[in-house]
Amino acid sequence: MEKLQQGDVIIRNIKQIPEGAIRVSKTIRGFVLAEGEATGHAHVIQDDIEMYEKDGVLFIKVDTPITVRHEEHDQISLSKGIYEIGFVREYDFSNEEIRRIRD
Repeated sequence: MEKLQQGDVIIRNIKQIPEGAIRVSKTIRGFVLAEGEATGHAHVIQDDIEMYEKDGVLFIKVDTPITVRHEEHDQISLSKGIYEIGFVREYDFSNEEIRRIRD
């Protein structure tokens, strides 16, 4: 199983897009995997892919090698496949909660 990380975004290779996932259209910026919290930077794919969303989780289908870009991180390459987009999480012992890390 292929698993890559770019900042707070984790990209994990999966076998198929979940049933019932809804196709997401490309924006002017491209396919946005995650927006930065304070800077406006984003994890973006500008190549042609298929993106889907189900229950707040993004999935992408890549037919040819593509690049994930972010202004503050090294770009990463993805080969042909299907991927789930996840996020790094941390446990806050003071509040006893799990929360998403944002960069």
